[in-house]
Amino acid sequence: MRPGYGRVRSVHEECPIPVGVGHSYFFRGPETGVAVDGDEMTVDDPKTVRVRFDIAYDGTDFSGWAAQPTRRTVQGELEVALAKVLRLPEVSLTCAGRTDAGVHARGQVAQADVPVDAWEAEGERVLRRLAGVLPKDVRVNDARIAPSGFDARFSPLYRRYLYQVGDAPHGVDPLRRRDVLWHRRPLEVDRMNAAGRLLCGEHDFAAYCKKREGATTVRELLRLEWERVDRHLLHGTIQADAFCHNMVRALVGALLAVGDGRREVEWPAEVLRSGVRDSAVHVVGPHGLSLEEVCYPDDGELARRSELTRRVRTLPTR
Repeated sequence: MRPGYGRVRSVHEECPIPVGVGHSYFFRGPETGVAVDGDEMTVDDPKTVRVRFDIAYDGTDFSGWAAQPTRRTVQGELEVALAKVLRLPEVSLTCAGRTDAGVHARGQVAQADVPVDAWEAEGERVLRRLAGVLPKDVRVNDARIAPSGFDARFSPLYRRYLYQVGDAPHGVDPLRRRDVLWHRRPLEVDRMNAAGRLLCGEHDFAAYCKKREGATTVRELLRLEWERVDRHLLHGTIQADAFCHNMVRALVGALLAVGDGRREVEWPAEVLRSGVRDSAVHVVGPHGLSLEEVCYPDDGELARRSELTRRVRTLPTR
């Protein structure tokens, strides 16, 4: 029997804990019934088990992650497929980060609470069966019982995104047109990295976010770095405890303006301090963006991390 499929067990997810992330709180959300007493069962209902799914998708033809009644979405496709292979009336997924239309993922994580008997009956075969049911632009790479206290949305230490930009004068290789943004001007990586360093740390990113009622825009940006990986191809790594709506693509847009010389290195930080959206900050297209990794703490810290994350975070008064 494959570990974690026929019975409820804990699994250990290894990833480094970034310095300064342990105090990051940014959401207030409803209770989810996560058990925090160290029992083997993941949720309070003894007839239900929490399953973690590791997911990858090409976002080109999806209207984002979140299910919508009249649109094709990643969540919608997955929930239909899971209900079919687990022989259930329905399955409800919660993910680590709801990606927008056109955004890709190699490292998306989601969870579902499913009846124990359904998982015991079908768990060992679920990956192979999903591969036969799902469309080719979405894959479930792993599915296993989550450890006690695991919450896909509230337990992460950080999310890491990759943004790919091509600055060749002739445009992007046609075979890469779905995941690389073409920038018409040559880019200077050193300038972009200098501007990125000024944005790292815990700040109110209201100037780079599409605000949502009742949601905080305070985030801790851990990493914003660019590397030229080929003659005309740049990779940008953007890592934070969490991201608000449009934040990644707005930050990339600001740094591209620095990289091609239209703006000074200090300009993105000046926009950040202003606290308001600047029409000069261009929100770049979604197709260059991919969710690469969601990092969780050790099993024993999952419930505590989830509890801390649910607290509404504000910056200290100065």
